[in-house]
Amino acid sequence: MICVEEVKILNYKCFENFKIVLNKNLNIIVGNNEEGKSTILEALHLALSGLVNGKSIYSEISENIFNRDVVKRYLESLKTENKEPLPYILIEVYLGGENIDIFEGDANYYKSKHFGLALKISFDEQYQNEYHTLLQGEGEINTIPVEYYKVERYSFARDAITNKSIPLKSVIIDSSSNKFQNGSDMYISKIIKDNLDDNEIIALTQSYRKLKEKFGRDGAIDSINKKVSENAGISNKKVSISVDMSVKSSWETILMTLIDEIPFQQVGKGEQCMVKTNLALAHQKAQTSNLILIEEPENHLSHTNLNVLLDSIIEKCKEKQLIITTHSNFVANKLNLTNLILLSDKNTVGFNELAPDDAAYFQKLPGYDTLRLILSKSAILVEGPSDELIIQKAFKDKFESIPIQKGIDVISVKGLSFKRFLELAKRLQKKVAVVTDNDGDFGTKIQNKYKEYLDCSYIKICASKNNDLKTLEPQFADANKDYIDTLRTVIGANEKQHPNIVEYMIDNKTEWALKVFNSNNKFNYPQYIQEALKWTYGEE
Repeated sequence: MICVEEVKILNYKCFENFKIVLNKNLNIIVGNNEEGKSTILEALHLALSGLVNGKSIYSEISENIFNRDVVKRYLESLKTENKEPLPYILIEVYLGGENIDIFEGDANYYKSKHFGLALKISFDEQYQNEYHTLLQGEGEINTIPVEYYKVERYSFARDAITNKSIPLKSVIIDSSSNKFQNGSDMYISKIIKDNLDDNEIIALTQSYRKLKEKFGRDGAIDSINKKVSENAGISNKKVSISVDMSVKSSWETILMTLIDEIPFQQVGKGEQCMVKTNLALAHQKAQTSNLILIEEPENHLSHTNLNVLLDSIIEKCKEKQLIITTHSNFVANKLNLTNLILLSDKNTVGFNELAPDDAAYFQKLPGYDTLRLILSKSAILVEGPSDELIIQKAFKDKFESIPIQKGIDVISVKGLSFKRFLELAKRLQKKVAVVTDNDGDFGTKIQNKYKEYLDCSYIKICASKNNDLKTLEPQFADANKDYIDTLRTVIGANEKQHPNIVEYMIDNKTEWALKVFNSNNKFNYPQYIQEALKWTYGEE
């Protein structure tokens, strides 16, 4: 099987100098907005097909496809004596597999032997005199003169290539895109071509022709045509309206797909996304392609339908290389985090070294907020909703802001999952604090349990050493023992009805924490919580 092992992108859109190494089979690209996930798919498809947004790159060259920083530096250099050469775009695709010897060479960024191909958009030297005249002109140049550019497609062996000579075919699927508005027509076409024989197709064509002929003979149409001809004023000859009887106006373009008797364009967005994705995968182009690029398959889908769609994608993409971009925890977890590639600050981090046991855990329980940790600047992991509320309140009292506004995500995970998340943090080398109970045994529950993380510079385990205060409730009550009446008032724990405030808090875990969070009162917080806030926020 031929696959893409690496993509190198120079000066294309948001990427000035970027590379991404890919897995042979499945790749899940995640990252915050504007990181360039879609641009990676677009650039890869462009290099393999010569197309961008369904159109030939030869007619789509504009300043907008060049990296802005590169363009800015070039334009500013024109005002100096040290003028920079015109910017270029280079997209290189490094291949792996069998029977690709003709693509081997050193015509690549690394100047060493690899298998691959490239697409380059650069200045055409035959326009050198015109360009020189332009530079000598009196007017100021504010844009790249793209009219002097050419497109080259070649193998690393320096041979010119076309789509026909490239053994790797790609297709992009974006179910949210408007370009799929005619998807129902394609769907009808496929059903007919796959299920009807020649005689049935001929019969359908004849029925359609008879329908058009009947339209032209209708008395109402004849009356309308008389008025049209009398009032058109556009020709001395007779003017009339009819339906297109040409071959191009076939039955395929006017038939409509119905989903449970509802026109396709009127069904829910989620159902449309599923149909469009399955349609695209079933389309002949996808069936003959060995590289499938899918953008955010989770659009408008519930977990149930998304699960069905993902199973369908995996089944239909067997023996193919698959690259998916997503913002969904469910997609990332279910498709196995070892296939994940994080795109951050135009760099990539792979998770193929994540322990199989950890990846399998999240795959079986895909509801965990793994991407919240992966995409955050730093994070605080807590055991449940009451811990999360108190951390949020403590942070707000101290820094007059909630954590997320400072780039810190407070994530509630089950205690058994802490170490699973910390393995992700180790791979990312991201600042993560764990705020947890000691459960009455600090030595066993904290020191022994987290011993492999205690000396890690970017992970901090925060828990109380006081074994008498086992959980958050007694810890919080003890921290506010000098203001216990205020705490009672805020959480609604009347002393006569609830003499033991800790028991009341344990029996009403989330309720008391929510009341503290919503109150205007400032409270004292256990020392281990204060340590987590200071460490995560970077305040000593």
